[in-house]
Amino acid sequence: MPVKQLSPGRHLLPAFSLMIGLMPVPAAAFLHASETDTDSGRALYVEHCAACHGVDLEGQPDWRSPDANGFYPAPPHDETGHTWHHDDAMLIDYIARGGQAVLDDMGVTFTSGMPGFGSVLNQSEIEAILDYIKSTWPEHIRDAQAQRSNAAAAD
Repeated sequence: MPVKQLSPGRHLLPAFSLMIGLMPVPAAAFLHASETDTDSGRALYVEHCAACHGVDLEGQPDWRSPDANGFYPAPPHDETGHTWHHDDAMLIDYIARGGQAVLDDMGVTFTSGMPGFGSVLNQSEIEAILDYIKSTWPEHIRDAQAQRSNAAAAD
């Protein structure tokens, strides 16, 4: 397949490659996510997350109110939840170490029932799950979350 010419001596492929190289890492990574990656992330999500967060990312009922023991039910991971309000590094840490460890380190007084999956899932698997979750969000929410991730990475 020939490379499309932009003008004599210039090709579209190098220009596109340069553009990808200049994009913030999360945005560039999202462009490279294939359907296979998303399928893998979905399979991992169903296996490890869906029991609490729902097969369709819907979360548990009344997720904004604590139960009798002070634990909040698992929130949704779709656009109605708050997952997209957090940057990638925080989400990866939350999944790997568990909610309580992360919140304690942040000095947040909140009881989290989220277990750590770092001994069960490796970094690539955690990222695949997040890629799957993000693939279900509307574009404006993906953009807002990517901006948070880029800002946190710049700090």
